[in-house]
Amino acid sequence: MEKLETWWKNAVGYIIYPESFKDSNGDGIGDLNGITSKLDYLKDLGVNLLWICPIFKSPMDDNGYDVSDYYQINPEYGTNADFDNLIKQAHARGIHILIDFVLNHTSDQHAWFQKALKDPNSEERDYYFFRKGKKVGDKLLPPTNWKGFFATSAWEQVPGSDDFYMHIFSKSMPDVNWANPKLREQYYQIARYYLDHGVDGFRLDAVAHLAKDLSFEDSKAPADSNGLVYDTGKFSNRPELFDYLHLLKDNVFSHYDCLTVGEAGGNISPEQSLLMADRRNGSINMVFNFDTVWNNGAYGSIDKSDEEIKTDVISLKDNFMRWYGVCHKKADMPVYWCNHDHPRVLSQYGSIAYRNESAKMLLTTLLFLYGTPFIYNGDEIGMSNVNYTALEDFHSDVGNVNAVKELRGQGYPDEQILHYLNRVSRINARTPMQWDDSANAGFSPKGSINKVNDNYQDGVNVLDEMKDPYSILNFYQYAIGIRKDPIINDQVLHGEFTLVDHNHPDVFAYMHDGAEKIMVISNFRPYQVYFTFYFDIKDILLHNYEGVIISDHVFTLRPFESFLLKVR
Repeated sequence: MEKLETWWKNAVGYIIYPESFKDSNGDGIGDLNGITSKLDYLKDLGVNLLWICPIFKSPMDDNGYDVSDYYQINPEYGTNADFDNLIKQAHARGIHILIDFVLNHTSDQHAWFQKALKDPNSEERDYYFFRKGKKVGDKLLPPTNWKGFFATSAWEQVPGSDDFYMHIFSKSMPDVNWANPKLREQYYQIARYYLDHGVDGFRLDAVAHLAKDLSFEDSKAPADSNGLVYDTGKFSNRPELFDYLHLLKDNVFSHYDCLTVGEAGGNISPEQSLLMADRRNGSINMVFNFDTVWNNGAYGSIDKSDEEIKTDVISLKDNFMRWYGVCHKKADMPVYWCNHDHPRVLSQYGSIAYRNESAKMLLTTLLFLYGTPFIYNGDEIGMSNVNYTALEDFHSDVGNVNAVKELRGQGYPDEQILHYLNRVSRINARTPMQWDDSANAGFSPKGSINKVNDNYQDGVNVLDEMKDPYSILNFYQYAIGIRKDPIINDQVLHGEFTLVDHNHPDVFAYMHDGAEKIMVISNFRPYQVYFTFYFDIKDILLHNYEGVIISDHVFTLRPFESFLLKVR
């Protein structure tokens, strides 16, 4: 294997949600052997870095992010031997493996938490945050007014006592206490175990939340109707977080050639990210943020009509430039449109009416930005959001279940809630991968946890697209090959990056200067727009339409038209 310093800077990443990728044994659940069976497909696509979402043993209350045993593969996905074989087979094809490492919480079924519940004097009790409730009259209230990410209090009462434990996600996922050195050592040992087994690194889940406000004081921000306050400053990107990550590096990461990518939501700033990922003294290699995921106003959009959901292209450009401006000389960046926690990018920023054109445009725009690109499984065939007809179709996701309860309580009718979830639910990214037009899209002969998107019968599947030389899939393969060209890749990573016509409201255009000038021009609209162009075209490397419409230095860009050009 190549050394870390070279391979991941030249990588094209691919995100796999194992539960819905490929079922190898016919039980309706994707598994590790299913991933192994598709490694040749992934190699042919051109990706050489897989981020695989959680595979540890879990009761699956939150789709594997609730870990009950870090040392065991979830039996639904296979065995530890299956995982060792996946690593071996991937490495034989030049593909590196990142696994999702959940550091912020465990399952409430984990042995640590079970012992903490049974014995308040146990060492494991301090692995978590247990606090007494507040008595107000004849009521016992949670220790603080903090609201978690799943629309509930961040505290859950221990049955039969006045104790509460903290959970900023589901109540079945108690947060662990990184201020405890014994807890930290447990995670060091887990990380070493998997690195010694050949994994190439970790995507560090919810890493922004490891440090909490240990004063446990109420937030003074405005409360909701239940008296709860959603104040991420109580548990996101706090100063102690960076100390914990440096300890992880010193004790584990610095002893291996491993890639570490932190998921840092919670409104982290580019400057804060440098505290984690600065090349000289950071503790991890890269930081995922969510800043370019919701630039169409879809987040929290239950009161918006479909017509109001429109990509804010200037904001999209500004968000990328915020990160590029701070990071490009000091840190490496991952770039991506979506992952397992977001709606499908084709439905967010593209259009099912222009599936072919918008999918190709979105790839071209992403692939040549500064950074390491990550593609979400299914984007390469133009998979899009669901069109479910019942709220029950979303019940596999605990966050959706809680949201339905909260929105009903606020008086929203089920029809409006359904339309909203079809737009924003993360179930959209978790429907079965569409391999062919056979039953259940070739994912499994049995059903699946989430209903398949019916468009697999209309050509939105791998097999049909393999047969079409002009398909989205074949465009992806060709475009990734261009990005991996050493000259192009060097230009993308090291050539001076500038936006072209920053204030254009419809077009995302940028240039990498250097020995060759390469330029991307992308229309983000489902209608024709115009773009002023003062360069000579040397070569058209990528284009998603036939012919070029340009006159008197003005491009006429058709819906979602996109170019990768060499210019002078």
